[in-house]
Amino acid sequence: MSTRLFLTGIEASGRHGAKPGEKDDPQAFVVDLDVEVQVGADALDATADYRALIGTAREVVATTSFDLLESIAAAVAEAVAARDGVVRATAIVHKPAAARSNEVQGVAAGFTAEAPSHP
Repeated sequence: MSTRLFLTGIEASGRHGAKPGEKDDPQAFVVDLDVEVQVGADALDATADYRALIGTAREVVATTSFDLLESIAAAVAEAVAARDGVVRATAIVHKPAAARSNEVQGVAAGFTAEAPSHP
């Protein structure tokens, strides 16, 4: 059996951006995850632990550096999809500073990754 976890508002900071100076200091990012997980029983060890999925998202944002928001979303989705018990992961990465500087409510990019197949 599988089910979906929705993990929203995951705050993280990282050095990403295409404009000069954007990678000089960490910036705020917010990640939303929609994760399909396998559930074998009503026990934490029978599924993917959402705390680990949150940690994975934060780690990717903090330890990588990309020019494009789309690339951050892909890296987060792929890392989460690679976790045990995960079938598929969609990551939506928001860049609050870009929204404010463009006078819009939000700037975000999303990506969906399938769990890698194991031979």
